[in-house]
Amino acid sequence: MDADRVARVLDRHDILDCLTRFSRGMDRFDRDLLLSAFHPDAVIAAGDFVGGPSDLYEWASALHEKGQVATHHNLLNHTCEIDGETAHSETYYLFVARNRDETNWMAGGRYIDRLERRDGSWRIVVRINVIEWSSIVPAMPLPFADVPDIHDNGAPSRSKADPSYQRPLVNRRERHNPLRAV
Repeated sequence: MDADRVARVLDRHDILDCLTRFSRGMDRFDRDLLLSAFHPDAVIAAGDFVGGPSDLYEWASALHEKGQVATHHNLLNHTCEIDGETAHSETYYLFVARNRDETNWMAGGRYIDRLERRDGSWRIVVRINVIEWSSIVPAMPLPFADVPDIHDNGAPSRSKADPSYQRPLVNRRERHNPLRAV
């Protein structure tokens, strides 16, 4: 594999990592992580919001805190054109949320981004959020909610208390195979 191709693959991977930081930062209400996806002078257009990264975090986290108990910003198809220190990407997303009224909200669309590599770091400088569909889905009970030790490894949280931040990751639940239970 030639060096230029390896460099393009690494750049593309760094760009996808950047987009993932945004999604995880939003879902965990991790301001620093979300902001790490943007250069400070970035402009984001999402819904009725148009502004910079810090204001985006404040707006979006308030919106999600008011309406949902959990959110998942899932990244799907991803294309990326890299030209030197600038890249343009289109990333399909599926947004899923458990609303406070116990319904589930789903929406799909695309993040269209211009990124720049500055000081060796790829970050977003322009983001346009194109929302293409939305739906409310009836809720069902969460599976396994009646398992007594289900949260011994940590309960889902929109903070750094979430199990995904645990280092080192360890299991605190007793071994149990329901097929072998008497």
